[in-house]
Amino acid sequence: MASETTSETAAKPASGAGALRPLLKLFVSLRRFLAHYVFSSLTRRILVLNLAALCMTVVGILYINQFRDGLVQARIDSLRTQGEIIAGAIAASATVETDAITIDPEKLLELQAGESLPPDSGQLDSLHFPINPERVAPVLRRLLSPTDTRGRIFDRDASLLLDSRALYSRGQILRYNLPPVAEEEPGLMRRVEKFLTGVFSRSDLPVYREPPGGSGTAFPEVMSALQGNTATLVRVTEQGEQIVSVAVPIQRYRAVLGALMLSTQGGDIDKIVAAERRAILRVFGVAAIVTAVLSMLLASTIANPLRRLAAAAVRVRRGVKSREEIPDFSDRQDEIGNLSVALRDMTNALYARIEAIESFAADVSHELKNPLTSLRSAVETLPLARNETSRGRLMEVIQHDVRRLDRLITDISDASRLDAELAREDAGRVDLLKLATEIADASREAGRNRKALDIQVRTAKKGQNGRDFTVSGHDLRLGQVLTNLIENARSFVPEGKGRIAITLTRAPRHVIVTVDDNGPGIRVEDIERIFERFYTDRPASEAFGQNSGLGLSISRQIVEAHGGRLTAENIAGAKPGEFAGARFIITLPAEA
Repeated sequence: MASETTSETAAKPASGAGALRPLLKLFVSLRRFLAHYVFSSLTRRILVLNLAALCMTVVGILYINQFRDGLVQARIDSLRTQGEIIAGAIAASATVETDAITIDPEKLLELQAGESLPPDSGQLDSLHFPINPERVAPVLRRLLSPTDTRGRIFDRDASLLLDSRALYSRGQILRYNLPPVAEEEPGLMRRVEKFLTGVFSRSDLPVYREPPGGSGTAFPEVMSALQGNTATLVRVTEQGEQIVSVAVPIQRYRAVLGALMLSTQGGDIDKIVAAERRAILRVFGVAAIVTAVLSMLLASTIANPLRRLAAAAVRVRRGVKSREEIPDFSDRQDEIGNLSVALRDMTNALYARIEAIESFAADVSHELKNPLTSLRSAVETLPLARNETSRGRLMEVIQHDVRRLDRLITDISDASRLDAELAREDAGRVDLLKLATEIADASREAGRNRKALDIQVRTAKKGQNGRDFTVSGHDLRLGQVLTNLIENARSFVPEGKGRIAITLTRAPRHVIVTVDDNGPGIRVEDIERIFERFYTDRPASEAFGQNSGLGLSISRQIVEAHGGRLTAENIAGAKPGEFAGARFIITLPAEA
C-alpha cells in the first residue's frame, strides 16, 4: 500500500513537469527571438543612444528654472502693480484726526517770551492720518476678491490691522474642507511628480512660517515698506511650495501710514510649473514611443542585413558543397550596400582563387607526371641496358627529364607566389621606355650564343620621352613580361632574319606597348589558348621540353595584376590569308 502511494506521488510531479515543458520551450524560444532579433546588440545600442539623447533633452526642459524665474518675476510685477493700486485706495480712505492737537516740543523751546505758535505751524507733514479698518476692509475685500491673493495691512508699528483671509461679506458662507480620515496612497504619477518637484526645487529660499499674533516684524519686506520702500521676497513652505510676497508702503503726502503686504497662495506657481511638467512628460511619452519604434525600424534596416551577410560569410567559411551567394544590397547606396558589394567581390575572388588553385594543381600534376613517367621508364630500363651506348642514351633521357622537372618546378614556384609578391610589394613609378630599352639590350647580349635578333625600341611619335610612358607598378615583373614576349618571339622568327619591334604609344589614359615579330604568326584557333597554363606549341626546330608553357600565362597574370590587359593578334601579310608575324599588345594605365 505504501509503495502504491509512493508511485502515485512520484507520478504527479512527472505529469506536472510534462505540462510545464511546452511553456518552458515557448519561453526559451521567445527569449531567444527577443535577444536575437528585437533586442540584438546593435538594436540595444541604437535604442539606448536615441532614448538617452531624448532623456537628456527632457531633463534639460524639465529643469525650467528660467521659466519658473520668469513666472516669479511676472507675479512680482503683478503684485507690485496691484499693491500700489490698493495702497493708493487705502491711503485715500484714511482721514485726519481733527480733534487732536499735535505740538512739536522742539518748536516750543524755540519760542521767545510772549510768542506763540501760528495756527499753520504744524504743516501738513505733522498731520496724522490713521487707517480706519472699518472703512478699509470693504475696499480691500472688493479689490482682492477676483484674485487668490492674500492681503495684509500693518500699521506704522508693524501690528496687523487687517487680513483678507479673515474678511467675509454679509451672507457669505465659509466652508472648510476637513482632512480625510485615512490618507490615500499617492499614485505613480503623483509620486513621480513629487519626486521631480523635489529634485528641481530651489533649496536656497527661506522657509515661510506664520508669525504668532500676526506681527509684521517677522517679515523683512514689511519693515522695508514701513521705511517707504517697496520690497519683495520669495519663500517656500514646509511642503516645498513657493510663496511670493510684495510689501508696498501706504503713504499720503509723503507720510507713511502703514504697509500693505500681498502674497500668493502656497502652490500657485508650483501648480503652473507642474502643469508644464505634465505637458512635457506627455510629449516625452509620445516622443519616446515614436523614438523606440523608429529605433527598432532603423536597427532592423541595419542589423538584419548585417546578420544575413554574417550568416552567408559563416557558410562560406565552413565550406558548403555548392557555391554560396552573398546577399546583394547594392541598391541601398549606403555603407551596408558597400559592405555587401565588398563581400560579394571578395567571395567571388575567393571562389575564383580556389578554382584557379584547383585548376593549377591539376595542371601541375598533369605536367609533372609526363617527365616523371619518362624518368621512371628510363630508370627501370637502365639495369636492362646491354651495352654502353644504350646506357648512355638512357642517361641522357634521365638528365633531360631532370632538367625539365627543374624548369617546371621553377616556373610553377614563380607562378604560385606571383600574386603574393605583387600584393606585398609597394608599387613605384616605372619608365616603360627606359625599361624596354634595357630589356632589348640584355636580350641582344643573351642572343649571341643563341638565335641572333634585330630588336628595335621606338615610340609612335617622335620627340616623346620617358615621362610620357610612366606607369605605376613593379619594374622587375614588367621587365619579366617583356623578356617572356621577346624570348617567345625568338623561338618563332627565322634564323638570321629575325626582327622584333617594340613600339610605345601614349593614349589619353593608357600606355600601349606592342611587340611585333616576323615569325609565322599564330593559328587563329590558338590566339587565346596560348595564354593557358602549360600550353606549348613550339616550332619543330626547337628541342622538346625546353619550355614549360607558363611564360605567356604568367605574363598575362602580371599585366592584369597591374590593372592592364595582354592580348595577341596576327599581323596581316601581303596576300589574303597570309600572316607577316605575330603581335602582342600590352595596355597599362598611365600614371596621372
